[in-house]
Amino acid sequence: MYYSVSELGKLGLKSFGTNVLLSKKTSLYNPSNIEIGNNVRIDDFCILSAGEKGIVIGNYVHIACYCLLIGVEKIIMKDFSGLSSRVSIYSSTDDYSGNYLTNPTTPMEYRNVISKPVTLEKHVIIGASSVILPGVTLHEGVAAGANCLITKSFKPFSVLFGSPAKVIKQRSQKLLNLEKDFL
Repeated sequence: MYYSVSELGKLGLKSFGTNVLLSKKTSLYNPSNIEIGNNVRIDDFCILSAGEKGIVIGNYVHIACYCLLIGVEKIIMKDFSGLSSRVSIYSSTDDYSGNYLTNPTTPMEYRNVISKPVTLEKHVIIGASSVILPGVTLHEGVAAGANCLITKSFKPFSVLFGSPAKVIKQRSQKLLNLEKDFL
């Protein structure tokens, strides 16, 4: 079950476009920092927790069930990008080195939270159960297989696999012509 247009208007989103299918089972934190474009579908049990810099979702974007977008810094998903089930995108993370305490119940003076923007350019697709860490930019057309741990940025049309993610081949660019025909 998705929110109606009038119900979307009452959620306090920064903005939303037309043909937005947002599951009523999605959790939104700081919705005034969330922008949703046109022709977007966000499925059940997703969590969008926007920090001060916000979450920006472009047009023709799909976010499958159980996805997480969270962090202080900006998270951007550009047009035609998509997340398969259980993908997690973090624009903030604790320092796991052991030199600091961790978790939000600990005062900030004892923690070292790392926050950097995350951007998924046009036509980026992320496979099930993958994790994207702060500071990553996936350039146009990057495709990541299931269970990837993405700790760094990758060049356009790279196909990624593994943990940590590595390039295994180049992706076809035929989709660019299909996009022109479609639009």
